[in-house]
Amino acid sequence: MKNKTITKTTYFYAIGLSYKKADAEIRGHFSLDDTAKTNLLKQAQNSDIESLIVTSTCNRTEIYGFAEHPFQLIKLLCDNTKGTVEEFQKVAYIYKGKDAIYHMFRVGSGLDSQILGDFEIISQLKASARLSKKSSLLNAFLERLINAVIQASKRIKTETDISSGATSVSFASVQYIMKNVENVSNKNILLFGTGKIGRNTCENLVKHTKNEHITLINRTKTKAEEVAGKFNLIVKDHANLQDEINLADILIVATGAQNPTVSKDLIQSEKPLLILDLSIPKNVHENVTELKHVTRIHIDDLSTITDETLEKRKAQIPLAEAIINDVETEFNNWLETRKFAPTIKALKHKLIDFKNAELETQRKKLTGFNEEQAELISNNIIQKITNHFAHHLKDNDISTIESLELIKKVFQLEELQEHV
Repeated sequence: MKNKTITKTTYFYAIGLSYKKADAEIRGHFSLDDTAKTNLLKQAQNSDIESLIVTSTCNRTEIYGFAEHPFQLIKLLCDNTKGTVEEFQKVAYIYKGKDAIYHMFRVGSGLDSQILGDFEIISQLKASARLSKKSSLLNAFLERLINAVIQASKRIKTETDISSGATSVSFASVQYIMKNVENVSNKNILLFGTGKIGRNTCENLVKHTKNEHITLINRTKTKAEEVAGKFNLIVKDHANLQDEINLADILIVATGAQNPTVSKDLIQSEKPLLILDLSIPKNVHENVTELKHVTRIHIDDLSTITDETLEKRKAQIPLAEAIINDVETEFNNWLETRKFAPTIKALKHKLIDFKNAELETQRKKLTGFNEEQAELISNNIIQKITNHFAHHLKDNDISTIESLELIKKVFQLEELQEHV
């Protein structure tokens, strides 16, 4: 909300799609890599969008921002992905104003995650906010909201047991392996892709499987070496991918590419091979299922896993929602204050104009006029008057809108209006 004349009314929206209605293929159509995110932000700047952040994960793609109409944000998304408006309309959600605010709180707190209590999304929201701020697309409202969501997320993580046990997709993949593969500690495991999900999966593999036959491959070898160094694992060149796949009993793919990186052409061995695809869009080609000895599991399959830990987490939802309500109430109170802040500011300027005019008159009339004392006294009076009006407008028993209109009418004020 910039300090300039606003000629168009904008509202805060959250638009996007998630695992709830969009399958992996559709989510892949709307997935945004780093280049696409940068291009989207540049387009937003050129379209006079005031403020927005964009997130794209394996579970969801969302834009939170200010627009006259949500289609402006939908267009930004479709212009920078493979997705179409028609596809979006079939599976999407659009929230406005306080509903959009509440939605961000639920997402950031892990209550809307594919695996309940998965807090990985909060770091992605932080990164998205930093990127928007760097592009001058993070206004006071959105920055304050992000900070409030971070606060709620921290409280939920420390004050409830909703994240008891491991709750991420990376842990779910390891849990699946341990439940479905015998003698997992003796199997050859190949992890292809060492981005965030790959790194977390690697850590869970080492921690839970006690396996010493884990090999890492990444297109950028140095990144794989950084991860391997922490756990004393083997790193192979990307050129050795096919050879390593044929040695593997378990292949975990987390490359985050926009097109499949593994297909049946790479699989020459005929021994049983379990492939877990943790990527959106899917990075393992459908044709691997034509091989009878290959079992392919996708991230969406992992989210259906239920256990006692998950049931315990569900019991914590009311506590988490109470914390959200607490922090959200604080944010909304701040938001209410912002509604009358421009009027109070305009009132103060009007009173200063009165003061300056009166001091000028008294300066001419009175000999030995003590201007310094008069300035001090009048400024104190102005501050007390504006404070009095501000306290009045904060009173829940009065109509803020009616009071604002009366103040503006009495003092003939002109000020900027901001919309949420």
